[in-house]
Amino acid sequence: MNSNPRQIKLLDAVRARGALSVEQLAEMLGVTLQTVRRDVQRLADGGLLTRFHGGVRVPSSTTENIGYSQRAALNAEGKARIARAVAQQVPNDCSLILNIGTTTEAIAHALLRHTGLRVITNNLNVAAILSGNPHCEVIVAGGSVRARDRAIVGEATVDFIRQFKVDIAVIGISGIEADGSLRDFDLREVKVAQTIIAQARQVWLAADASKFNRPAMVQLAQLSQIDCLFTDEEPPPPFPELLETAQVRCEIARGPDTFRTKTP
Repeated sequence: MNSNPRQIKLLDAVRARGALSVEQLAEMLGVTLQTVRRDVQRLADGGLLTRFHGGVRVPSSTTENIGYSQRAALNAEGKARIARAVAQQVPNDCSLILNIGTTTEAIAHALLRHTGLRVITNNLNVAAILSGNPHCEVIVAGGSVRARDRAIVGEATVDFIRQFKVDIAVIGISGIEADGSLRDFDLREVKVAQTIIAQARQVWLAADASKFNRPAMVQLAQLSQIDCLFTDEEPPPPFPELLETAQVRCEIARGPDTFRTKTP
């Protein structure tokens, strides 16, 4: 397809970051939201970009995630809102598991003022963040370290997690598909996350709006296995109905210090 210079600049920006919101693109390009939406639609129709609720990303692969630095930059503001909403509901003096992901790392930052926490994690970034809280005990899972994001995965990690039963597991995810399945890319990572779900009294899913309708190869769980979803935007159809059917509470973090609860 033939693209004008503005559309080429838009495409380059998304490819560099992995994904961007419509608002971010409008500010970067110095144009209106309507202009960005038209450009995005044209590029999506040409198969060069994939739209999601509120933004656009490079076309998704079901076999490989985008790079760690791109994921860390993607919707950082939304992840920070989610992190604050989660932290508001985590009580002091409880046990947690935090798994792999840039959203769970944001949650770790938001928990730095909590007291009496005992946190188990297979994420070395989470461990490094929470080690700055002298009132938090951090337990790091054993296993193989994945260099690109400091995740700990493998059968040894699964065996380690099985020793514990925690109050709350807070997990991230790569994608939530329209059939209600939670999906990821790495089978070893998925096996660890499945064990985390099994070893928690409550399971909270932290997922920003870009995760809805995002495909990935390996099924991790179903929405019915989740107690609460924390996200930064209203989930698009068909997810409100799926959440209601699965009896999943939905917490929508709309501003710096506010969130809205949607109960099934």
